[in-house]
Amino acid sequence: MTFPQEHIEVDWAMFGELCRALALKVARDYDPDIVVGIARAGVIPGAVIASMLRLDFYSMKISRKDGDETVRDRPAILSAAPAQARGQRVLVVDEITTSGDTLRLALAAVRDVRPAEVRTATSFARTTGYQPDYSALTMDANVIFPWDRKVFDGEDFVVNPRYVGIIDD
Repeated sequence: MTFPQEHIEVDWAMFGELCRALALKVARDYDPDIVVGIARAGVIPGAVIASMLRLDFYSMKISRKDGDETVRDRPAILSAAPAQARGQRVLVVDEITTSGDTLRLALAAVRDVRPAEVRTATSFARTTGYQPDYSALTMDANVIFPWDRKVFDGEDFVVNPRYVGIIDD
């Protein structure tokens, strides 16, 4: 994966503030009954926002990786939308939106369950392309999330190979 010159490294404190800002935006404009986080990384802000808004949290898995971690061109739904979304006002949360493919799939899956209403939220959104209903920040820099900075490599945590040469150890 090639990164442009610009990137932002988000630490846990900044991530918490982004979740607080996103929860506030949602609370001022929408009254969801439940939050659905998109696994894997979308469950992290989704669960935090659900907790802040005192709502029930559910997840669904949409991924570009198949069972053996092979990367596909387009994401696929790997688990159904929660049945609890039926008749509810739903907030679907992911960590970032770029092409919008993942959020579009999530919206379609949640709509199949027949919610009363569904809206989307992400921690980060690009300035062009698909726009979620709510985002904490809109920018074009690549984002390195705190949970993705280091990964487990057999015996210890190491800098994620995608970020070697980009971030400090």
